Amino acid sequence: MATIRLTVNGQARSLEVDPAMPLLWALRDTLGLTGTKYGCGEGLCGSCVVHLDGEAVRSCMTTVKDAVGRRVVTIEGLSKDAGHPLQKAFVEEQAPQCGWCQSGQIMQAAALLAQTPAPTDAQIDEAMDGVLCRCGAYPRIRTAIRRAAKGGTR
Repeated sequence: MATIRLTVNGQARSLEVDPAMPLLWALRDTLGLTGTKYGCGEGLCGSCVVHLDGEAVRSCMTTVKDAVGRRVVTIEGLSKDAGHPLQKAFVEEQAPQCGWCQSGQIMQAAALLAQTPAPTDAQIDEAMDGVLCRCGAYPRIRTAIRRAAKGGTR
């Protein structure tokens, strides 16, 4: 165990954890930020996507030590009131079904829109590839991303 200092959702946090612990478990179990989901534990499904300095990463494969000195943003930190354009667009387009992948989908899409504010469908598909949705809501997810990119709501 070691004292690890992280910046999570804009707040300085101190954790007493093993530096090799996956960031996912530090966020969920130590800090109580359960919006980031466990899916496969092997970096394959994307349910656990968070941002490190604005880059989308799989938190199940990122250690706490890897996050030291970097800005960690979880789905809870994307918006205080679920008012982020992607969160609104996902609701308006009824993109989530079971909701398990939703936070990973939104965090991956937020990283895309931060780098490419007006992505093509091909760019959306490429960026979102590997964030799996067991319900198959991919067309609605893409529509929600396009809606958020345009800044539109109903």
